[in-house]
Amino acid sequence: MGDPAERARAICLRLLTGTPRTRKQLADALRKRDIPEDVADEVLSRFEEVGLINDEAFADAWVESRHHGRGLARRALARELRTKGVDAALIDEAVGQLDTEQEEATARELVARKLRSTRGLDRDKRLRRLAGMLARKGYPEGMALRLVREALEQEGEDTEDLGYESL
Repeated sequence: MGDPAERARAICLRLLTGTPRTRKQLADALRKRDIPEDVADEVLSRFEEVGLINDEAFADAWVESRHHGRGLARRALARELRTKGVDAALIDEAVGQLDTEQEEATARELVARKLRSTRGLDRDKRLRRLAGMLARKGYPEGMALRLVREALEQEGEDTEDLGYESL
């Protein structure tokens, strides 16, 4: 396969088999394989025209999948999409699908699941572990602390003296 455009098409089709990719991911792959930039742009633009590359659909599907599958918050999802080269406006639109109530409900579910595995630990350690788990998934510190406190209180833990200094 000597023709660079033919090679570029084959590379893109192979990479798109099985999993969607962003334009930037495909452009990076073509660059690594020494496809001339003008040829890569032409092939990628054609793939966009026919709907094989759609960063907006990619971002929407990513948010849906990673929020429901992994429980990631808007902040973490936006960070992941940025690393995949999705345009900032498309990221805002995609993560905007998640409202605060939905995000909070997911965080509550995560805390409830993890709460069981922290039984037997002292209260401060439980708070740190649970709040830390939410922080790693991109949840705001204030929300994380509030939800963890509520969950611990529901279990009968005294949380009166718990504050940010416990973290």
